[in-house]
Amino acid sequence: MTAAGSSSPAPSPGKWSVEELATLAAIAETFVRGAATRRANMASAALDLAADREQVAQLRLVLRLLERPIVNMALGAGPRRFRDLSPAARERYLLTWSTSRFAQRRSAYQALRKLLCFLAYADPGEGGVTNPHWARMGYRPDVAPLTSRPTPIRPLGLPANGELSLEADVVVVGSGAGAGVVARELSGAGRSVLVLEAGAFVPEPEMPTDELAAFDQLYLDHGLASTWDGSVSILAGAGVGGGTTINWMTCLAAPPAVRREWAQEHGLAGFDGAEGDADYAAIKGELGVTAAPAMPAKDAALIAGARVLGIEAALTERNAAGCTSCGSCPFGCRAGTKRSGLQAHLADATLRGARLVAGARVDRVLVEGRRTVGVEATVSVGAVDGAPAASRRLTVRARQVVLAAGALRSPAILIRSGLSHPATGRNLRLQPVPLVAGRFGEPIEMWSGVMQAARSTEYVDGGPGRNGYVIESAPGHPGLIALAFSWEGADAHAYLMDQIGSFAPLIAITRDGGEGRVSLARSGSVRVDYRLDPSGVATLRHAIGQMARMSRAAGAREIVAMGTPPAWHGRQASGPGGEERAFGVYLDRLGSFDFSPNRGAVFSAHQMGTVRLGADPRLHPCDPGGRVRSGTSEAVIGGLYVADASLFPTAIGANPMLTVMALARRVARTVAAESPGS
Repeated sequence: MTAAGSSSPAPSPGKWSVEELATLAAIAETFVRGAATRRANMASAALDLAADREQVAQLRLVLRLLERPIVNMALGAGPRRFRDLSPAARERYLLTWSTSRFAQRRSAYQALRKLLCFLAYADPGEGGVTNPHWARMGYRPDVAPLTSRPTPIRPLGLPANGELSLEADVVVVGSGAGAGVVARELSGAGRSVLVLEAGAFVPEPEMPTDELAAFDQLYLDHGLASTWDGSVSILAGAGVGGGTTINWMTCLAAPPAVRREWAQEHGLAGFDGAEGDADYAAIKGELGVTAAPAMPAKDAALIAGARVLGIEAALTERNAAGCTSCGSCPFGCRAGTKRSGLQAHLADATLRGARLVAGARVDRVLVEGRRTVGVEATVSVGAVDGAPAASRRLTVRARQVVLAAGALRSPAILIRSGLSHPATGRNLRLQPVPLVAGRFGEPIEMWSGVMQAARSTEYVDGGPGRNGYVIESAPGHPGLIALAFSWEGADAHAYLMDQIGSFAPLIAITRDGGEGRVSLARSGSVRVDYRLDPSGVATLRHAIGQMARMSRAAGAREIVAMGTPPAWHGRQASGPGGEERAFGVYLDRLGSFDFSPNRGAVFSAHQMGTVRLGADPRLHPCDPGGRVRSGTSEAVIGGLYVADASLFPTAIGANPMLTVMALARRVARTVAAESPGS
């Protein structure tokens, strides 16, 4: 395990000072009591490993300023250092930052809160002692049995010395949903295919069994990915199989209205008709999509609430065969029952002759005379018996390159290659997700069983002034719960977490109102900026209102919409109609809920739209076949394509995996129809 998940990571010499770590430990103790020094060390190591250097420097400056009495006096905390404040005064200090009118203070608060609360509950413990929080919240990890059908994928071994170079007909950059489909289709067509994945290859029998290790090994930026201001927490896969390895397996096609819009307004001929239907059907067959085999309590609450309200709800369709219902889908599937890339498209591609290099980060595409000739990558080789791997340059010569590194990385590769269209990196859609949870009178244990077994598509088509969305049940393990649920003080948060086994969360996958941008920071890392527009805010507000109604109809005793501060409703109102009136007031409050940055809680597991395909060369960096344009004309860069969620002309307001794969089939046909040498 890397430093982010090791048992006792030490600060790097010359970086974090003893004073900075002491302040970080004091903040950790303020959020969640216990093991504060351990968490401070873990947090500093994680930030050094995964965060942008400029942001880490700013955060460390904040820690130093907290210990300056004159600064704290100006902020109303009195002329004292933060570490000298009483526990209650520290809480008041942090809560003041959480609702500050200054966006930078809210950003700093949320960055520290999310990371330190996550570590407090995701940490499995050390020295054979299990995290004591787990027993209090009733969390009992259910480790899945090992697979009896391991993936056939075996990454290439590269020499530790000498020049590193390879050749192929086609290089596929990335190994997620779109990459796997393209690799399968082109290797089946007889092409020599080489897949380059920046993340690690983790065989299913070696998949993590705890949340901290899973985020460290299988998630983008070791689980620390977010927008630049920290207002949207981003979950994305970063290993062989990409998001297919760690997702919750919900399989939904793009709504019919979206398919029509893409065909009619963006020039994707056939996507709304028989061609698109055939692609979706083929993908569902290859994934073995079927209805959820069981109905956990959190999903039963969704169905029950929908029935009372008279709105549509049904079992979720998923890409799993013989699922053990262990609840560890976001840790990778040790049982091998998830039809991820490791068991489906990448596995098929391997059996058809495709090769894979793991730990290979593609830096740029090589172009000569407006024709792709390969890629350059940085690859880690030579790690033996605990010795660190060396970074080496890998050159791959290929006449066709398919970028499928995801909507946050594919545009960055194009920008580094000097191939950026004016729209490259723009039009980022995150499908922002709000969170509402109901507390029930019986055990829910959201972490147990099928991760998502129920959903409602009642509001997928949107309405006046707002966009569409899908309501889904939301599982969670201790760290993610502690990160996602609001903090109102150490005692309040501890009590909430101790009662968390009776909460059933709901989320809404919303179709964006607003957009963002992917660019390169001064350090060279990827920067993500994002803002909602009025229709996006209206969509989130409508969604939390409907989820609150659903929770209440299902019998929830308390309801909370997550934010800073959160919005609570309880059934304690007395007298005839008292609770009914109180709930009406609550819905009015949700109708004006503050979703400005770092106020309303917003998450994203779906990123898309940064290298859109379409007919208009001024607006779409890719043509309708997935070819990368060389500018704002119809001319394309020979042999260069995109085949991931970057291509989406718009958000879809539903889980995107099937649509990514359907578009990847479309792009694979384009690639196959063009000779590697043409």
